[in-house]
Amino acid sequence: MYKIIIVDDHLILRDSFVSAFREAGYDVVGELSDASLAPALCRSARPDLAVFDVCTENGSSGLDAADEIIKTLPETARPKIIMMSGFDEISYVPRAKSIGADAFVYKTKSMDFFLEVTEKVLGGGKYFPEPLSIPLPDGEAPLTDREMEVLRCVCRYMPRADIARELFISENTVKFHIRNMLRKTGTSTVAELAIMMISNGWINPRF
Repeated sequence: MYKIIIVDDHLILRDSFVSAFREAGYDVVGELSDASLAPALCRSARPDLAVFDVCTENGSSGLDAADEIIKTLPETARPKIIMMSGFDEISYVPRAKSIGADAFVYKTKSMDFFLEVTEKVLGGGKYFPEPLSIPLPDGEAPLTDREMEVLRCVCRYMPRADIARELFISENTVKFHIRNMLRKTGTSTVAELAIMMISNGWINPRF
């Protein structure tokens, strides 16, 4: 019987997952509301699968916790990882892929779909929806991966020098990417760019 842990700060949804997984024949060996506690639970409970919400209690990130698990646990001891979110945040799917998660599912999907993805992942498969993109004026190229990294820092209101240190690039390179993003999005200032991204829900600076 496969062992599963569930990390989600919404009790009603967590209870629904516990019931659905147990009815499907899985052994739910742990549930958490705070993702920062998940690495320790994985070491002790040794689950086969960990299901993470991106945004969890106390401001902890499911992506950060999953990243820590993947980096610190031996491959033979680490669980498969399914990330999920109820937000259409642009960067979540590519970030889940980049850390080595096995799947990403939006919470708008049915529980039957979650169970199908679970079976696929435990069988060695992957599932990622098509990544969302920021709407841009006609003729403009999509934002690049590096521009998205800079954009997330911009939406955290980080100074350019701090962005450069965070991403191991020069301040001139940061300025270059910001200038390109302003042109592509039709915004005139960094503040306007950040407000546009956050107010439309395209970037969540907290997670």
